Amino acid sequence: MAALNAGIEKAKEINTKMNIAVVDAGCNLKAFVRMDGAWLGSIDIALKKARTARFFDMPTGELGKLSQPGGRSITSSIPTGPYHVPRWCTIRDRDGMIIGA
Repeated sequence: MAALNAGIEKAKEINTKMNIAVVDAGCNLKAFVRMDGAWLGSIDIALKKARTARFFDMPTGELGKLSQPGGRSITSSIPTGPYHVPRWCTIRDRDGMIIGA
């Protein structure tokens, strides 16, 4: 899957071992890879970050900017908890339709 490969390449580029989750437009897990040596604790976080990107249809780094102290409070709107770490984003088809994250 292209999204997994892109994630793996980015992880190599920044010299980090990652867990990479891809969800479809309905937030269902479509693909997952755990790079050798990636933290076990990050498995759940990877899925939650992918789902958060889809819930709000924006990169989670941008979502984090909106939810800083004094800004919008979104924590209570996500049952799994929001994840605002940068580099997690929505996936769009050629027509710009969001098909996953």
